[in-house]
Amino acid sequence: MRGPDRADECAGQGAAAWDRCGLARAGSSAGDAGGRHRARRDLLDAEALLAHQAELFGAAASDSTMRRALAAIDEKVLASVAKARAKVRWHVWKQIALRPGGFPWLSVAGKVLTGWIVIDIDATIITSASKKQGAAATFKKTFGFHPLAAWCANTQESRAMLLREGNAGSNTVVDHLTVLAAALRQIPDSSRAKILIRIDGAGATHDLLKRLEALNTRRRTVRYLVGWTITAADEQAIALLPEKVWGDTLAQDGTPVATAHIAELTDLNTRPGWPEGMRLLVRRTRPSARQINKLTDLEKRTGWRYAITATNIRHMWGIPGSHQPQWLDALGRARAHVEDRVRCNKALGLRNLPSKDWSVNRAWMLTCNIAADLDAWTRLLGLHDHPDLAAAEPATIRYRLYHLPAKLTRHARRRWLTLSRTWPWREAFATCWHRLGALSVPP
Repeated sequence: MRGPDRADECAGQGAAAWDRCGLARAGSSAGDAGGRHRARRDLLDAEALLAHQAELFGAAASDSTMRRALAAIDEKVLASVAKARAKVRWHVWKQIALRPGGFPWLSVAGKVLTGWIVIDIDATIITSASKKQGAAATFKKTFGFHPLAAWCANTQESRAMLLREGNAGSNTVVDHLTVLAAALRQIPDSSRAKILIRIDGAGATHDLLKRLEALNTRRRTVRYLVGWTITAADEQAIALLPEKVWGDTLAQDGTPVATAHIAELTDLNTRPGWPEGMRLLVRRTRPSARQINKLTDLEKRTGWRYAITATNIRHMWGIPGSHQPQWLDALGRARAHVEDRVRCNKALGLRNLPSKDWSVNRAWMLTCNIAADLDAWTRLLGLHDHPDLAAAEPATIRYRLYHLPAKLTRHARRRWLTLSRTWPWREAFATCWHRLGALSVPP
């Protein structure tokens, strides 16, 4: 800062800060469309926004130009962008590890998962108000698309996303294997030693679990927690559990929860064809009023609602007590945060696919994923010690930092960004600005 209300860097460095991570140069092979443009709802909104900020970004590209650039992103370009993102991510992760507090390892029920990279895979619905290529009726009785995606729980980054038709199956094995492979390629080599994969009930398929088991090598440990669709055989096994084996579950802070219980079901349910050593953990809770009409005969008779999780976790290296069903149950339920990532990604443009053309919408989805990465990196590298902004969602960041009241002027052959003295997050913006501008340039 120079004086009480001026940052002495050129305003153009706001965009150049991420060039220090290498993303701008890496993305140039894809036509540079979308990487620097944050779409609001569609391409027309993006054009209007950039025109309003022409003093900062230069002449705005028209919506037609952006559409043509997005349409040009074919399979070859997608592969090139994925490779570039992985390279940039490796550099950014090194920068994150150097910040105070280091890399953000997950903490669940009082235990820190040091050294473990956690990947959450989930599908979501993107509705469409008009007939677009691939749009179809979804399982939620809406109309639109049903993409499958993977997020990194450590950093909140968007790892991979596969655009799918609206009627795509929830447990389509090929799609899960495709997203899993793409997500694993986005993990820097130095961080691939210990990986945890969490998926809902759609992940309990023979081929997917077999693939997850096959990923284990001498140098890499892969563990999984996946939901499980309860069958009549499972209910027969649950009915055999004595009351004494049920233990209280744990909240995310490690305190016991007496209203829900967990038990080991592994030895009572030995169906063939599943990976050797797989464990089944059954959880019971009191049903809500909305669930009463969906209970099975066993659930009506016992007054409990049951859910099963399948896992290959016998022990997680470096985490004492990680074999306990209570803690594993808490670890699996922590996956609920993936819903926050879905919501944030939609707030960054994924909510509205702008074109009738499939290829344009697929490229738009990629730009939204890159925007999600930039949002996460901004908070991790520039706002990690700010309590109100470190975990803020896009709408909050937009209001407090990206759209702050300021004036851009020219003086002495430089551009000056004058901030309002009364803006509550003025200092947070200046601190973030300086930190991003000080990032090292990748080799």
